[in-house]
Amino acid sequence: MTNLYGPSTALIVVDVQNDFADPDGSLTVAGGTDVVPVINGQIQRAKDAGAFVVYTADWHPESTPHFLKDGGIWPVHCVGNMWGSEFHPDLVVDGPVVRKGIDGEDGYSGFSVMHPTSAAVTKTELGEILRDRGITKIVITGLATDYCVKETALDGVTEGFETVLFSPGSRPVNLGPTDGETAIEAMASAGVEIL
Repeated sequence: MTNLYGPSTALIVVDVQNDFADPDGSLTVAGGTDVVPVINGQIQRAKDAGAFVVYTADWHPESTPHFLKDGGIWPVHCVGNMWGSEFHPDLVVDGPVVRKGIDGEDGYSGFSVMHPTSAAVTKTELGEILRDRGITKIVITGLATDYCVKETALDGVTEGFETVLFSPGSRPVNLGPTDGETAIEAMASAGVEIL
């Protein structure tokens, strides 16, 4: 990991928000709070190397087919401008934020969102932000390994970026007991370097 970061590298910090990272969050990820200092260390390391740091955030309306109460699979989480959608208070936030799911889409990937009923996929501004800065390599970390981290990494490969997962800064939801492991295998098979 000596040359993990440099001026053409971006660290993407995925969804380190209260609903996921705090034990009182509506969709809390086991160990979510524990990754915050680990991620802060990577943010500092990236900044010291002249790398770019960007953040993603789930940002849902109060009602969306993404939520169980409206026909989806998830409890209500990360409703925009509520406590749950705020970044964990200990997270260092020093860079642009890409919000996803604003119009009720499934916002797993930082690069794209999908309409939950029509399955139409729309790109977010993340890819453009990275290309405008001359980024060729992305390092991804955050919550959760088996959903938003995985989908962001897979899209990163599709978008043509050299893609690395910094796994010490990630934790899985694990709806199934091996979902996290399966997600890492899927990322590795797609060409993501796993650290």
